Amino acid sequence: MKNLTRYQLMAMMFLLYFIWGSWYGQMSKYMFNELGATGVQVGGAYAAFSIAMIIAPFFVGMIADRYFAAQKVLGVLSLAGAALLYVITGIKDADTFFWVILAYCITFAPTMALTTSIAMQHVKDTERDFPTIRVMGTVAWIVVSNIIGYYGFGDSVMIFKISMVAAAVLGVYSFFLPNTPPKPNTSTSFSDILGLDAFKLFKDRSFAIFFVSSLLICIPLSFYYAMANPSLTDSGMTNVENKMSLGQVSEVVFMLLIPLAFRKFGVKWILIVGLIAWIVRFIGFGYGDASSEWLLYMAIVLHGVCYDFFFVTGQIYTDSKAGEKYRSSAQGLITIATYGIGMGIGSWIAGIVADTYTVNGVKDWTSIWMVPAGIAALVLVLFVLFFKDNKVKAEA
Repeated sequence: MKNLTRYQLMAMMFLLYFIWGSWYGQMSKYMFNELGATGVQVGGAYAAFSIAMIIAPFFVGMIADRYFAAQKVLGVLSLAGAALLYVITGIKDADTFFWVILAYCITFAPTMALTTSIAMQHVKDTERDFPTIRVMGTVAWIVVSNIIGYYGFGDSVMIFKISMVAAAVLGVYSFFLPNTPPKPNTSTSFSDILGLDAFKLFKDRSFAIFFVSSLLICIPLSFYYAMANPSLTDSGMTNVENKMSLGQVSEVVFMLLIPLAFRKFGVKWILIVGLIAWIVRFIGFGYGDASSEWLLYMAIVLHGVCYDFFFVTGQIYTDSKAGEKYRSSAQGLITIATYGIGMGIGSWIAGIVADTYTVNGVKDWTSIWMVPAGIAALVLVLFVLFFKDNKVKAEA
């Protein structure tokens, strides 16, 4: 791969995650503070992203991949997204906000698959080249989080203005990316996208337990994305966005430790450690405050363990169980079940729980965080009792 192509793809990935990182983690605080939203309305806004994640594979698989050059679709969607973000900057009503953020997410969600597809088609060695391109997304999230935290934009409409400008830049830039024409003889069907062929894997009890656990653990994951920022702000922590970016730093570190963990422990114990980390971090969020801020830092930094040791390890496990025949179907099924269904349900539950433990406008964050901690504990018990597969090693 030419260096120019590599740098173009790295810049593409940087811009994409700069757009997402600008608003996603801060949206709840903005809605609570600026729109006077309820927990249910905030949960609904985050669920909009999950709805879009369910729709996106159909758009990419059945339309974009068949008929249009991927970089042009990326450009059009990004420019449409920039226009919708401009509309969002003028909205003052939380109910109206939901419908526009849903429309925006429908334009944004497909770009995540499109950028991966563009990169994959232009790298020569996926294992060697793609990580250096994808890591720029994590770098972008860290950069934009620190910009927003430094200037104190976390609860203001500036989060959407920053995202709007970045989306417009990506929209124009996309037309200068390497040409990625439609895939010849593509015949993706609804069953392919839904991963229906992968249901054969459920004959393996351990895989079925892993699948159910993945879906259920996305409910606590939704609490983190929707409620961590306002919770940390209410705890008295300053420069919240800057400090939350430590979670992305730990994500990079623990990603690099996964091969070593596979060699030492095998898949079962890596997944168990990931589940335990979820419980510990929610306890940290629940009981940490200005006088015990180390608990909050611990909860933030555990993001790498929680995400990498369960979700990234889970992708590797799924890949190894599915084999060449069912690989795409299995990964598609897991993606829709987790980021679509699991996080969608979790977002609604997070909103309901936040309202339940709000009295006179004051949130009981300890009680709120004990709910996802309890859900994660139940998933852990289910997983320990019924998941028996520990044969997958790093070379898989």
